[in-house]
Amino acid sequence: MINRTVLVGRLTKDPELRYTPNGIASCRFTLAVNRAFKNEGEQQADFILCVAWRKQAENLANFQRKGNLIGVEGRIQTGSYEGQDGKRVYTTDVITDSIQFLEHKNGPESSQNGSNVRSDTNRGASPQNGSVGYKQPQNTQPNYTRVDEDPFANSKGPIEVDDDDLPF
Repeated sequence: MINRTVLVGRLTKDPELRYTPNGIASCRFTLAVNRAFKNEGEQQADFILCVAWRKQAENLANFQRKGNLIGVEGRIQTGSYEGQDGKRVYTTDVITDSIQFLEHKNGPESSQNGSNVRSDTNRGASPQNGSVGYKQPQNTQPNYTRVDEDPFANSKGPIEVDDDDLPF
């Protein structure tokens, strides 16, 4: 059986970070996801409730704001509880496994570098000290020398690869 969900949408409000009594971070948020069609010329959207846990919850709350575009991969989970009026309330949430930051609207550095920020928040890893407030270094050029030569230009015949060298 398969229970996988992939969403790309905008945050409807600033994510709020909370902690369980055991100290585990959680973040409930709502994504506005546009539908593929328009109704009478007007774009419609679905508002989907999502839940992030641990480090990805902290990263989401620290680095994303209302209106930012994010990608979410996870699974659908249903549940229910008894409301204050005594009636049964049914819930449907997307429990995130991975979140990608697809856009960064906050701060002056986003207008300077002109590129989208993509951040795969690690999948449930334990919190690391000092990660809050971390800024990406300004110089993001790779540290290597480019070689434009074809390394196989002088080879004679096919290249032999041993089965032990293959990763599969």
